[in-house]
Amino acid sequence: MKQFEANFDGLVGPTHNYAGLSYGNVASLNNASASSSPKQAAKQGLKKMKALTDLGMVQGVLAPQERPDIASLRRLGFSGTDANVLSLAAKQAPAIFQACCSASSMWTANAATVSPSADTSDTKIHFTPANLTNKYHRSLEPEVTGKILKATFANREHFVHHEHLPDNEHFGDEGAANHTRLCSEYGKAGLELFVYGRHAFDTSKPAPKKFPARQTLEASQAVARLHGLNDDNVVYVQQNPDLIDQGVFHNDVIAVGNRNVLFFHEQAFYQSEQALANIKQKFGKDELHFICVKTSEVSVQDAIKSYLFNTQIISLANGDMAIIAPTDCKENPAVANYLDKLVQQNTPIKHVYYHDVKQSMRNGGGPACLRLRVAMTEKEHAAVNQHTLINDAQFERLNNWVDTHYRETLHVNDLSDPQLLIESRTALDELTQILHLGSVYPFQQI
Repeated sequence: MKQFEANFDGLVGPTHNYAGLSYGNVASLNNASASSSPKQAAKQGLKKMKALTDLGMVQGVLAPQERPDIASLRRLGFSGTDANVLSLAAKQAPAIFQACCSASSMWTANAATVSPSADTSDTKIHFTPANLTNKYHRSLEPEVTGKILKATFANREHFVHHEHLPDNEHFGDEGAANHTRLCSEYGKAGLELFVYGRHAFDTSKPAPKKFPARQTLEASQAVARLHGLNDDNVVYVQQNPDLIDQGVFHNDVIAVGNRNVLFFHEQAFYQSEQALANIKQKFGKDELHFICVKTSEVSVQDAIKSYLFNTQIISLANGDMAIIAPTDCKENPAVANYLDKLVQQNTPIKHVYYHDVKQSMRNGGGPACLRLRVAMTEKEHAAVNQHTLINDAQFERLNNWVDTHYRETLHVNDLSDPQLLIESRTALDELTQILHLGSVYPFQQI
């Protein structure tokens, strides 16, 4: 039976803005308070989705969250009409208000951890939404994310949905941004690699000193248990604490894998030699390619600025692999030079395709941040909500939807405009009909 990897990209929401909410994310902090373009951001994301479809990939879309999050603001004591809630929160607690307006759900690498049926004990695909406890603006997402995932992958014969982990820093879970899967073929049992930043219950272990480690070992272990993974097919690796302090807030900023390729910076992992030996031993006898980028070739700062490792590695129909990279990689001399040489080397990666996702990049998310990977069989593919899959007609329909509902520019000061809330809700209500999601948003259930 044919098995392949599908990508489900997050659709950028109508309130896409630069509020600098993500401490530890250098790009997010550097661009705080700049004006954004929600329309351009959404169209850049859709264009990338269509490009992958044209390359023969199965490509889906995940809906954004409702923002501003009026329900969360009311929970924090702001009352009255929706307009009053927006006005009061913006004046009395601007930081909290901005967090409740974030369009960060666009980065669906943080939406969930996914284990394919080839790996799980019940041979079903398992989803666990990430709790994202480290950042308040992201901690608002898991409940609705779970509803969107259930509406997208609704067939219980093939899909299992778990509740997100406890909302506590001890079980801080960042989803697929700290998880990758290595395998010889998508349909065969693979090795699931969980990368964590710290031990929650043992403070004597190494940890970053400046920026927070968002993923805990205990969270990774809990997800592996929920998904029914065999211990022999799981590896836990600690991220290099020094790199977290340099702005590598997720593992997917410094490493990415696909099938039998692990592409990473030499400083990515703590006790790297031991970690790589463990991965190789558990992977087994099949061929495994470690592509290690030396600091002398690409510095950590160049990797962060260009998001060299926050690229997607995909398998093409002819067996080659390709890197889907942001144009920022092409504009960075060291990174561009490295990628030019990489495709000439004896590795499965033979192509690099550049895409403009600058609206996302300025907020600290590259191509890999925008997608959730789901390895699946043809039967599982047929069980997916087909309205969430990208084809020519759906691509055109979603672009028209963006043109109708999205603003050309948005500044942080515009977030308290009551009209923006109306525009956002109108857009999302229509989107749930386009994607056949049902009532997944709080405003639809009032």
